[in-house]
Amino acid sequence: MQQPSPRPQSSPAPSRVRQALAGVGFLRKGLSMWATSPRLMFIGAVPALIVGAAYVVGIVFLVINLNGIAEWATPFAAGWAEPWRTAARFAVAAAVVIGSIVLLSYTYVAVTLLVGDPFYERIWRTVETRLGDAPPESSTGLVRSVLRSIADALRLLAPVLLVGVVILVCGLIPVLGGLLAFSLGALFGGWILALELTGLAFDARGYTLRQRRGLLAGRRATSLGFGVATYLLFLIPFAAVFVMPAAVAGAALLSRDTLARAAAPAA
Repeated sequence: MQQPSPRPQSSPAPSRVRQALAGVGFLRKGLSMWATSPRLMFIGAVPALIVGAAYVVGIVFLVINLNGIAEWATPFAAGWAEPWRTAARFAVAAAVVIGSIVLLSYTYVAVTLLVGDPFYERIWRTVETRLGDAPPESSTGLVRSVLRSIADALRLLAPVLLVGVVILVCGLIPVLGGLLAFSLGALFGGWILALELTGLAFDARGYTLRQRRGLLAGRRATSLGFGVATYLLFLIPFAAVFVMPAAVAGAALLSRDTLARAAAPAA
């Protein structure tokens, strides 16, 4: 009697680490465009440089007044003995810095995308055209497109402010508070960057912010790998100017891969 042939086994799903590394790979491919399309990337660096210069002024102002902010936020510690008073104010100052980094990282991307919309759309369109099956040119006017981007940015701002408060509280935890606040800021900041940077690709295909969030959540490890890597590079002084156009290109690759996997039939 002939034995039934064994069923073909589907390949195991990649681990979370491999998925996260795949997300980092999208950013790496975006950075490689500095070698293949340097002129296009330099154009994309201009708005990032302009917005970055304005943000540097804000960061300098924050650093100069950080001690005063910490004292204002800890009136309860005024009568404490040393070293507890200094420790409390240091924890608050660290939490303010980390929370500000998350806020600045998110708003930097949102503002830069608005300022340099024509440049970054050109980078995104170049990636889509090279890979084929690019979405058609949008018939939506520039003003309407910008207003939609502003509306999406404002809707994403509310959770940013909420998590900023949580990070501030985490920073008050003795010993491990700073590490916890930084880790939480990197994860949430990376998620927000992934949502914001993929807007061009998803908007061009008619997806709403809610749908974009749902599709990226289906590949959360990959999205976080891309977003957290971008977030960490943004922390390097002046690196954001060069990373920003590469992140737009990498986000186009992440978006296409996410949509292709969502459209593929279930195994």
